Amino acid sequence: MFLACVYTWKYSFQNYTFLVTIRIMKTVIKKMIIVLQFILIMPFFLHARGANEDPSKQRDLTIYGLKGPSGVGIIRLFEEPPQIRGFNVNIETLAQSNLMAAAIISGEAKVGILPPDAAAKIASSGRDIRVAAIIGTGMLSLLTADPAVRGMADLKGKTVEVAGQGVTPDYVFQRILRSNSLAPGADVAFGYSLAYPEIAQSLIAGRVQNALLPEPFATMARLGKPDLRSVTDVQEEWVKAGGEGNFPMTLLVVDGAFATANPGAVGDIMNAVKNSIEWVKENPAGAGALVEKHNLGLRGPVVAAAIPRSNYVFIPAPEGRASLEALYRVFLENSPVSIGGVLPGDRFYWK
Repeated sequence: MFLACVYTWKYSFQNYTFLVTIRIMKTVIKKMIIVLQFILIMPFFLHARGANEDPSKQRDLTIYGLKGPSGVGIIRLFEEPPQIRGFNVNIETLAQSNLMAAAIISGEAKVGILPPDAAAKIASSGRDIRVAAIIGTGMLSLLTADPAVRGMADLKGKTVEVAGQGVTPDYVFQRILRSNSLAPGADVAFGYSLAYPEIAQSLIAGRVQNALLPEPFATMARLGKPDLRSVTDVQEEWVKAGGEGNFPMTLLVVDGAFATANPGAVGDIMNAVKNSIEWVKENPAGAGALVEKHNLGLRGPVVAAAIPRSNYVFIPAPEGRASLEALYRVFLENSPVSIGGVLPGDRFYWK
């Protein structure tokens, strides 16, 4: 009797355990089905939400370019502005770098293009500006129509036209002259009265014999007067004179507060600029056509011919810091106030 009771109790307990196990398994399976449905449906929900996002909640963001050579590298953005979540992106051009500097100082411009000295000077004033990338490096040509000038030493006693006193080409050339034992202003005179297009036209017309010109104006002069010769490779002379790699000439800069609050947007902008520069180098004729279409102030065929010599690059700020500091030391040698008297600190280089 006792054994029968034990057997009955054991059988009932096993049956009960089996039923409980079945119920638990059913509950777990139901929960797994719900989770799987959520995983499968959620991407479509998010996509639909993004597609139907209220445009009125999007913020306007303008990427400012410059007319002339500095704007060529980003010309593809004029056709295809980057798609950045949360922003309506526009591309605009300003006529001069001083207008760009003013827009950045006022806070109107969150993203723009500046020469290295202007960026450092703004940062030294206390404005939170960061270098995102170097997008243009040395593209200078030292051209001559003088048959007596065959090398740097032959410039002694000559005048060289240099557009822009106290800017990168000026101070880079002065460093190169000194490294060749020539005293700027004494052994070699500088002409500062003409703008780049006027220097090119003066070379073509024979009114100027020697000139330091960036692209595409050097190509413009060569096309107009094929017998012009290059005295030396300016970029190689810079390295011989102690420069670090090729000297930066154009920077992509961002407002510090904007970049800190929107690092993803800055990353998207940097990728778009990089892709544009790569496209420009691979499609010179197409880039030239877009430069004319968007009124950057340059002729398409000249731009197309100049692009292979124009050194459009994309170097993220941390990687380009050494070359920037080598250039800034030249400014400190000649005019410390032009960059605020000191080398920019770590904060200047966006990471």
